[in-house]
Amino acid sequence: MTALHPELGSEPSRSSTGGAGWGCRQPGIGAGLAPVDNRFSWLSPGPLIASRNDVLARRLGDPTDGQRREWLRRLDAYAEAAGAPPPPRDRLVTRFADRDSISVAVLGDPGEGDASQYVVVPVLERVAGNTDLGIVCSDVVYPAGGVRAYRDRFYRAYAGYRAPLYGLPGNHDWFDGLTGFMTTFCDVAPDVGEPSPDVPGPWWKRVVRRLLWRHAPKATAQDVAEMRWYRDEESQQAVQPGPYCAIDAGPVRLVLIDVGIDGHIDREQGDWLREVSAGDRPKILLTGKPLYTYADAQPCPIEGGGFVDDIVTDPANNYVAAIGGDDHNYQRYPVRQPDGRTILYLVAGGSGAYLSATHQIPNVDRLAPAVHEEDFRCYPLRGDSLAHFSRRYDRVLGLGLGRLVISPDDATTLMAERVGITPPRAGSATVPARERRAADFIFPLPARGTAPAHNLMSVLFDSNAVPQFKSFLRLDATGEEIVVSCWAATGCREHEIDPVLEDRMRATRQPDGRWAWTSETPGRPVP
Repeated sequence: MTALHPELGSEPSRSSTGGAGWGCRQPGIGAGLAPVDNRFSWLSPGPLIASRNDVLARRLGDPTDGQRREWLRRLDAYAEAAGAPPPPRDRLVTRFADRDSISVAVLGDPGEGDASQYVVVPVLERVAGNTDLGIVCSDVVYPAGGVRAYRDRFYRAYAGYRAPLYGLPGNHDWFDGLTGFMTTFCDVAPDVGEPSPDVPGPWWKRVVRRLLWRHAPKATAQDVAEMRWYRDEESQQAVQPGPYCAIDAGPVRLVLIDVGIDGHIDREQGDWLREVSAGDRPKILLTGKPLYTYADAQPCPIEGGGFVDDIVTDPANNYVAAIGGDDHNYQRYPVRQPDGRTILYLVAGGSGAYLSATHQIPNVDRLAPAVHEEDFRCYPLRGDSLAHFSRRYDRVLGLGLGRLVISPDDATTLMAERVGITPPRAGSATVPARERRAADFIFPLPARGTAPAHNLMSVLFDSNAVPQFKSFLRLDATGEEIVVSCWAATGCREHEIDPVLEDRMRATRQPDGRWAWTSETPGRPVP
């Protein structure tokens, strides 16, 4: 494990603008792999209308807890009708349990089905094509689920990935009542219909919900059979025991939770999580919404009381990391616990959807003493994010006249000044007045909104222009060491051939049984 892909690794974005993909000489082949009939855009009304259940659930009541319980009841009933044993009560996948070492690819929020998703594919197959399994972490498909949407956004996209793929749903996967997800990952027949979306509440809310709610699009067994043709090798097959489950992956346990639409887990899932988290085996949580993001803690409430993060931080449960999707970028927070342990919290949602701006992330020292800015990492860098969005804002708001465009070097300097940090790479010594005025205009724009207008400006100013700043994770673990690598997908051909290793963290088991994280990217070691 000390020599993972030693022949690969273009210099990262912290070293040069070229490592970030600026000045790309030749676009990669990944974008051209996308279906020609998929021109996905959040600027068109279709995706926003199809996603309306997000707004309805937050305003009129979220039905996902009840629907999840019904899906699990159905899985038990299907097994009984087939004369098969029901899914295990612990919802534990054990096919990898006897491995001495394990490797896992983690794809976060991939499913737009356009160039932004497919640029990841060549890099994934280059640096993670030999992993034992993969996990799609949140929002498998956009904009709103549906069985047939999985054709191009899952089966076709990962036809060349030879290992089994497991998944955990994001809020967009719930907008069809989870029917597409359950058909794809839990082998439920596509024609059973979604559970009722009704929840208790005033009669008028129930009437409005029934009138406006988007129900699951219809699909047939033939539709599913045709989609599965893309991933029909025996090595690619996987059936998981529900929308939440745990995977005993050799020396580590991967715990996948389902936070529904609004980012909480139900009471039954909370009880299950407490049970499956107990014990000395090191664990990694994977969740549809990160527990730390944008320099803020989001501990994830449990119905009936308590928080998911309380379970993660309990020393008796031996969690070493927690990985969440939903925000479409990469962020790293090594959080020091009161007892001296460090748990690695990651945002890993950059595998194919619109880019969530990182230039809105404030100085992470606001979380001190638990986290310090010098231990934080994000991809894209804050300056690269500002430079990226300045081009899109100039095209849409500035009539393409170039008045809002900020160069990567100038953006690096401007963001270092604004956040109060040392520039992560060399920037401009002097920033022209025009670019300062452009930054003053661009920076206050609400690139990160609140629900239901989540990341509104990032959505509206989505772009598939190179560099794309996509990313995914590779996890490698033995009984003594866990390595988490963040690989970049810029959309440049040179980075498909020689991929960019943007960040790497290594945990080693100490004599007292604890795990200690160290960074293998420039910066001071993580304590």
